[in-house]
Parts: sequence; structure tokens; C-alpha cells
Amino acid sequence: MSTLSRSDGLDSRKWGVLLVLCGAIFLEGIDVAMLNVALPSIRADLGLSTGDLQWVMSAYVLGYGGFMLLGGRAADLFGRRQMFVLWLTVFLLFSGLGGFATEGWMLIVARFVTGVAAAFMTPAGLSIITTGFAEGPVRNKALLIYSGTAAGGFTVGLVAGGLLTAIGWRWVFFAPVALSFLILIAALAFVPRSQRPDRPGKPVDAAGALTITTALVLIVLGVERAAHAGIAASAATLLAGLAFLVAFLVIERRSAEPLVRLGILRSGSLVRANLSAILFAAGFFGFQFLVVLYLQELRGWSTLETSFAMLVIGVDAILSPTLTPRLVARFGNARVIFGGLLLAVLAYGLFLPLGADWSYAAMFPGLIVLGLAFSLAYGPLTIVATEGIAEEEQGLAGGLLYTAFQFGAALGLSAVTSVSVAATHAQTPGALLEGYRAGLLVPFAAAVVAAAISALGLRSRRGAVPPAPQEDTPDTSERAGHPASR
Repeated sequence: MSTLSRSDGLDSRKWGVLLVLCGAIFLEGIDVAMLNVALPSIRADLGLSTGDLQWVMSAYVLGYGGFMLLGGRAADLFGRRQMFVLWLTVFLLFSGLGGFATEGWMLIVARFVTGVAAAFMTPAGLSIITTGFAEGPVRNKALLIYSGTAAGGFTVGLVAGGLLTAIGWRWVFFAPVALSFLILIAALAFVPRSQRPDRPGKPVDAAGALTITTALVLIVLGVERAAHAGIAASAATLLAGLAFLVAFLVIERRSAEPLVRLGILRSGSLVRANLSAILFAAGFFGFQFLVVLYLQELRGWSTLETSFAMLVIGVDAILSPTLTPRLVARFGNARVIFGGLLLAVLAYGLFLPLGADWSYAAMFPGLIVLGLAFSLAYGPLTIVATEGIAEEEQGLAGGLLYTAFQFGAALGLSAVTSVSVAATHAQTPGALLEGYRAGLLVPFAAAVVAAAISALGLRSRRGAVPPAPQEDTPDTSERAGHPASR
């Protein structure tokens, strides 16, 4: 057990560790938000199409989501602190390299590697919290502070992105380097070294990592290609992605050291949390992508005006650590998540009749409701997805959740791009508006389905997670075939 768990309170040492980890998730939030508002400037400078532009975002979230399961498992197997520090360094380097890109493909590659670094760094940080703070009120408090900090990063990133893009979009990539360096120094000073499990002769499930990453990339690519590659090509890409997904499940079922122990998926609350996370992230990221394009390319707003317009969504940075814990204590996680998803349905619904000359007053209700929805859904989803999970699988549980968030984000970006492009028959303002309206149906539908899934858990008690097989079992082949490992 980590030395962090010796007391049930947040002593000075725990606060130090929590602040470092919050700094890392703040970095991730600010990085994504700054890029989001800089997209039109990047398109103009590098000459990117709408499809290529969404890949600047999707490359990051695919690298993030595609390698998240491997990252979460690596944290469990090779040491959480070691993985956190190593990949924070990689994140620092490639975030800076993105600012030197002169071609679209260069920027996309840099963003993909930065996403891979985040895929190893983030679950390591989350599992340091979930193994270092006792399950219950103390851990819940830490997780809600953590999720609130992520929201704060998004909020600050919107404003910072507008300011930096006004100077030059490349500063959106250079600025996180300084913050990454400070967090790296603090991590070396505050985060305790975690004990590396004794695993002689036990390989990492590289085949599982390869197949799940390929599956996610092909599925997102298939959705994105639907608008311009024809039905046959898109369907073939999607089927190939599903085939790799099936291959992944077969590999995990037969592996003695699986990347994902399939028995963990017997928890109904964990499965619902991850499915809801996929759909919630799909709607949230897809919505932002379209609104930024609407404000800057149809309405002619500056990056700074767009940043301040979107800033209201960041109200969750205030509500997540203040209002949400009280609601969770009174109503429970399931009801708070359901309420948050219903508010997301309302927020997206308010934007469906989007007009060519909407005032900010017309947009404000939908944006503020979306910020409230995020504050109610994000933190409690994190709690539910990691509750009842054994310490040695906390990295896996965190990896599953963040894979869900990032895959959902990539899927949402691809889906709104595909629908919007398909509905835009000309580059006139009226045609562009019709495309945006069509694309906004995607986040609305995703929120409706997510709310329906979360409603199934309102009367269900949290299911027990079957324990992982014991390490001292002599015959690993028998253990791999045991029902608990599937």
C-alpha cells in the first residue's frame, strides 16, 4: 500500500501530491482548450480542409484513447510514479515540437505522440490518487478536486488560447512547455516512488495494445470518411475496425497477462460509466468543434471573442469542487450523473435552431447549462468507474475510463465533421449554417442515449467487481482459462 494511505485525511504530504497531479490534469485541459480555439487560424496558415482540421484534434485524442489501456496497465506493472514522470517528459517535448510544424501532417504526427504521452501520464496520475487516498469521502474529495482542476484547465485554456493565437497560433504549443517543466520538477520532489511489482518472465500484452489501438483508429476513420469516401469504403473501414476489436477480445480472453482482465467488465456500474463517458465526450467535443467554426468562420468573430464566448462553459471549474460533492453526498453518484446528462440534452437542444445572426444572449443559456452538465457528470463518472476496484487494477480502471472519454471525443469529432460536411452543399453562409445545424444533431443524440444508459443505474446497486486472479497461482495457463479472468 502506498505511503499516502497511512492517514484518512488530507495532510500536507497528500496535498503536495494532489497539487502535482492536479497540475498535470490542468495541463491536459489547457492544452486541448487552447488548440480548440486556435483551429481556424491553423487552418488558414497551413491550408487544411475541414476533414484534415478535425484530425489535428482527433490525432491527439486517438493517441490518447488508443494507448490509454496500455498506459493504465503500465502504471500498475512498472510503477505509477515512474510512468508519470517519464511520459510527462515526452509530453513536454512533443508539445513544443508541434509549434514548429510547417505542414499539416507534421502537426498531426506531433499531436498524436503528445496524445500517446498523455495516455501513459494520465492514468498513472489518476491511479496515484485512487491508491493513495482511502476509498470513501477522502478519495471522493480528492477526485472531485482533480476533475474540477481539469475543468479549470479548460477554462483558462479558452482565454489563454485566444490571447496566444492573437500573437501567433504556434504559441499555443510553446506555452505548455514551461508549465510541463514546472510540474515535472514538482513531481520529482513530491510524488513518492511506487513499488514495482515483481513480474519475472511476464510479458506486457503488446498484441492486445496493438489490436485495440488499430480498432479505435479504424472506427474513427470510418466515421470521418463517411461524408467523402463513399458508403462502401466507409463500411469496409468500419468493419475492419470491428474485426480488430473482436481480435482484441479474443486475445484478452486467452492471454495469461491480459491488457484488460475481462472479468472487470462484469461490474454493471463500471460498464455504464464507461459507455456514458464515450457518449458524453462525443457530444461535448463535437459541440465545441462546431461552435468554434460557427463563431469564427461564419460570424467572423476573433479568436479572443470566441474564447470569452465559450468561457462560460468553464463554470464547472467552480461547481465541480463545491456544488457537486454536496449533491453526491445527498443524492448519490448515479442520480447526479443522470441529472448532468439530462442537462446536456437540454443544452444541445437549445442550440438546434441555430441562427445565422444569433446574439450572445441567445447562445448563453445553452452554454451555461452545458457547463453545469459537465460539473455534474464528469467527476461522479470518475468515482463510479473506479469504485470497488482492487488497488492493483486501479490503473486499468482509470485507463478504461479515459479510453472511453478520448475515444468518445474522437468519435464525436469525426461524426459531427462527417454529418456537417455531408449537409453542406456549397460554401455559402446559408449552406454552412445548414451544415452546422445538421452536425449539432450528433451531440444531442449522444446525450439522449447517454442519459438513457445512466438511467438504468438509478435503481441498481453497485455491482461487485470480480477480483483479479492471485499472483501466486502456480499454473498461469489454468489461471488464464479461469472464468474470473474472462
